[in-house]
Amino acid sequence: MSEFSVPYLTQARLPLTHAVDAVNEFGETIAMAIPSERALTLYVDKREIVTLMTLGAQPEWLVLGFLLNQRLVRSAQDVESITVDWEVGAAAVKTRKGIANLKEKTSRRTVTSGCGQGSMFGTLMDAVEQIELPAATITQGQLYAIVNAIRLQESTYKAAGSVHGCALFQGEEMLLFVEDVGRHNAIDAIAGWMALQPGMRSQDKFFYTTGRLTSEMVIKAAQMGIPVVVSRSGITQMGHMVAQRLGLCAIGRATNKRFLCFTGAHRLVLQPELAGTHLRVVA
Repeated sequence: MSEFSVPYLTQARLPLTHAVDAVNEFGETIAMAIPSERALTLYVDKREIVTLMTLGAQPEWLVLGFLLNQRLVRSAQDVESITVDWEVGAAAVKTRKGIANLKEKTSRRTVTSGCGQGSMFGTLMDAVEQIELPAATITQGQLYAIVNAIRLQESTYKAAGSVHGCALFQGEEMLLFVEDVGRHNAIDAIAGWMALQPGMRSQDKFFYTTGRLTSEMVIKAAQMGIPVVVSRSGITQMGHMVAQRLGLCAIGRATNKRFLCFTGAHRLVLQPELAGTHLRVVA
């Protein structure tokens, strides 16, 4: 095997929206676009693992990221090929050396609150304490730049709604933007893309999601080595608990110049002069 052996990947991208007619409040028929949604059953070495509901934007990245985030493989080099066939709605993964105790590893699942197929294998929860995040900080100015970049980003959401988006940033630079029917799918696709980049460092990266910060999202970001996550939504109790235990900086309600840092405030370099003036509500 070479120093970095990239797996063979099909390029089975499909249209992200579907044209339909709808009747509005005036009784008028209007043409509009809605997000596509497709079932993709994942097979690893001919064993059925799970069915994912997805847009079909980057299914190969999604599958690779899912395997990485579920800790079924350690790196992209463990995978020989990922073949997606939309005619049968299946993704066939061939590993280089097989996966030890695959049946046992996939037998215990925790159903999560993620949209669509939001499930994690139970062993992930057991491994939380072993994650060590690198030292990193984000400035308030960088946070505002990230929020603005997302605002300007062309997206399926703007055209059709009903999807979640996730993005990977290096400082203020957006490296990748991915949308899917569930935020967990989008973060898995980003994890898959990162695994395919030789020498990719995660300690200087920030992660953004349009969805809420659940325990699943926090754990997956931490497994990718990303110490700062930003959301335009809020955070769940378990997501908050896990982020605290990991020392991860979880920033929510990030819109315009407003935000709330729920955990890991030591990683946030405040620049309150950038927020401008606002009225404080006194109870």
